[in-house]
Amino acid sequence: MKIMLLAGLLLFLGMIWVRNTQAADAPGVGQMAPDFALGDQAGIVRKLADYRGKWLVIYFYPKDESPYCTTEACQYRDDIIKINRLGAAVLGVSVDDQDSHAEFASKHHLPFPLLADKGGALAARYGSIVDLFVIRFARRNTFIIDPEGRIAKVYLSVNAATNPGQVVADLAAMQAARR
Repeated sequence: MKIMLLAGLLLFLGMIWVRNTQAADAPGVGQMAPDFALGDQAGIVRKLADYRGKWLVIYFYPKDESPYCTTEACQYRDDIIKINRLGAAVLGVSVDDQDSHAEFASKHHLPFPLLADKGGALAARYGSIVDLFVIRFARRNTFIIDPEGRIAKVYLSVNAATNPGQVVADLAAMQAARR
């Protein structure tokens, strides 16, 4: 019984610590986006440099096939034509492996890459990792990166159902402001 109470207390304290350090670890607007080179669900290595000259949406999510993650991915799927018309690409990132991403993308007909950040290094560089020692997963954060590779917008602890729509609206507004 004491072990269960101690484990519960440690988990609670860990969640408070994670919550309190979230914003401080994420790159801010105007900063260069952290670089990456990770494989997607098809085994294709995707690099930040591949998207130079385009707008890029990177969304981090905890787990393939979990209810909110599925909602978010399917909303990006449903909004992909709008996003592409705005000259942007979408990348999903979690600590799940390539096989898990392949099944998830196939089942839900996701038309964008899902990067396998198995060790969580990319999520950590974007201030989007939750590491509770025995459990590690990506925090639900989204970043818009401008064509020059700078962070243009940061969304922390997003709502899975509404964030893709916010991204579309903000992409349109940022592009209108640049004209």
